[in-house]
Amino acid sequence: MRDLVDGILDAWRGQLPEIAGIELELSKRAARLHTLLSEAAGGQLARFGLTKAEYDVLAVLRSSGQPHRLRPTDLTARLLLSSGGTSNVLRRLVAEGLVTREADPDDARSSWVQLTPTGVDTADAAVLASTEAQRRLLATVPADTARAAADVLREVLVALGDRPV
Repeated sequence: MRDLVDGILDAWRGQLPEIAGIELELSKRAARLHTLLSEAAGGQLARFGLTKAEYDVLAVLRSSGQPHRLRPTDLTARLLLSSGGTSNVLRRLVAEGLVTREADPDDARSSWVQLTPTGVDTADAAVLASTEAQRRLLATVPADTARAAADVLREVLVALGDRPV
């Protein structure tokens, strides 16, 4: 059984065989899986008028628990965005009434970003729709194969020093 990545590796083996190792294979397969899952979820985001970045902000705030608020620096760290990128997304979400930005009364240099009630509802609906789309995509993958893949990817990431924020 072969996949798209096998074709990419074959092409590189014919051109620069020294680069067609496990490094390229792992990076291409991880990227391909990310693309497929993102496309499945992304198809749902249009229903909510959200970009991927906006969805990510809403999802991180929603997953933070009540009162669904974080400092912009914490959002930036969790989203792996630049502070400028986060600020642009936050401006759009404030304009759409999905989040508020308020000064931190205990620290004049800081602020809080919080989901509005509409933001919570939108986040819930978008996360559920995106998850269902990804579930449908993965329906043909045996459950034990999906679990094994997730576990092995965790091992790789931990070995590379990846830790929770």
